[in-house]
Amino acid sequence: MEPGGRREGRGKASPGGATIGSRLQPYTLPVSDIELGTFLRSRRETVTPSQVGLPTGRRRRTPGLRRAELATISGVSVDYLTRLEQGRDRHPSPQVLAALADALRLSVGERVQLRNLAKAASGADVLCPGGLPPEWEVRPTMRALLDRLEPTPAVLINRLGETLAHTSAYERLARPIGLLDGRPPSQVRFVFTDDRSRAVYPDWDRIADEQVATLKAKSSPNDPHLVRLIDELTVVAGAPFAERLWATPVPPHRIGVERLIHPEVGELRLSYETLDSEGHHLIIYLPADDASSAALDRLNQRRPGALRAVRG
Repeated sequence: MEPGGRREGRGKASPGGATIGSRLQPYTLPVSDIELGTFLRSRRETVTPSQVGLPTGRRRRTPGLRRAELATISGVSVDYLTRLEQGRDRHPSPQVLAALADALRLSVGERVQLRNLAKAASGADVLCPGGLPPEWEVRPTMRALLDRLEPTPAVLINRLGETLAHTSAYERLARPIGLLDGRPPSQVRFVFTDDRSRAVYPDWDRIADEQVATLKAKSSPNDPHLVRLIDELTVVAGAPFAERLWATPVPPHRIGVERLIHPEVGELRLSYETLDSEGHHLIIYLPADDASSAALDRLNQRRPGALRAVRG
């Protein structure tokens, strides 16, 4: 399957001075000296002391781990960790990255992102080879897994946000919304270029943030396939996309609750979980409350309680 809707253009100057969409100077993802540090700091602030076996004091102004606590757990000095977080050191060794990843309890996807940011900051090649196309094929094992997930809405997506396969329950959820329009269907294009998306997502700004964060996390800064998508969306979507692209990077949320307004059953609150696979990620949705559970059962023409609400 070939991706469609690509555009070429003369481009415009980006806030960082690069040229967006220019044939003479290809656009690359913005990678500043502080993106690695921002990533490390954001992950440090999400890990609680209890998660790493430290006592939780009553007077803590830091939302997660203190810098000194992370230094102690990882075996990296406070001074060096400070330089990394402030962007004053861009050449951490693989051993340092591994120690920090272990201490921060990073997932495989987050470890890939950490390594990519470190390589990009140092000017080296990243894990995702820029010349390789995104995955468009679905392995038989993944198709079998999707079959076994029925009647749960689940969708398989490649690194460009393109939908490759899904359960029939996801079809009934997404088709009336417009999420499966396009060749191939694309979540990121729907969010930024389809007028229906703002009515579908009451929390559109948060959804848009997540789409850009996922694009940046899943692809390398020199991926030409991502460059073409960014070129297209910068022109078609304009500032709502471009401003997020150049904002300080944050890791995408792998779990959470998503609200959407469905034309047939009204508002849904869906708990989602993201699972990484080779070249893909699988998103599984479950109802987050009893009303959403009943609504999904109606969509799937199932008996009440076929999909039970997941709370917490």
